[in-house]
Amino acid sequence: MARALKAAAANSVGLFSRLHAPVRTVRAFSTSQPLDQVAGPVWNLGRLNHVAIAVPDLEKAAAFYKNILGAQVSEAVPLPEHGVSVVFVNLGNTKMELLHPLGSESPIAGFLQKNKAGGMHHVCIEVDNINAAVMDLKKKKIRSLSEEVKIGAHGKPVIFLHPKDCGGVLVELEQA
Repeated sequence: MARALKAAAANSVGLFSRLHAPVRTVRAFSTSQPLDQVAGPVWNLGRLNHVAIAVPDLEKAAAFYKNILGAQVSEAVPLPEHGVSVVFVNLGNTKMELLHPLGSESPIAGFLQKNKAGGMHHVCIEVDNINAAVMDLKKKKIRSLSEEVKIGAHGKPVIFLHPKDCGGVLVELEQA
């Protein structure tokens, strides 16, 4: 019996060491830029500010979040400088923005032509220093959709990063 226990212990040590052996990580995130580049010490990524959803019917979508799910929902706010009407859905720990085109030239109109039922348009992440973030990301060859920072729907500076450089996701950075 002692020999059987020794053999079992030896096998478990071997198994234990295999479990703790370094495992090679596989990156599923696709980007044209090396992923070992990290944010510099001059700016930090913050919390998720909101997820923006393009909707073909703003009233219907707002009613769903308010009446069915019980969320706090704002009135529709037209933002002609961005070509959208937006409804803010407060979720406590973050927000959702329901976006509807304001005119045929709206970027949301084009999105809805391709996605008739609507869908996720972008995610917005806060940064503590948007100007430093933009300069750093340009050095890392991450493209933005505009040449400079603009004032966003919340009255704060924002910039959108090109989805092809962000794993297929349109990312908005907002000054915290």
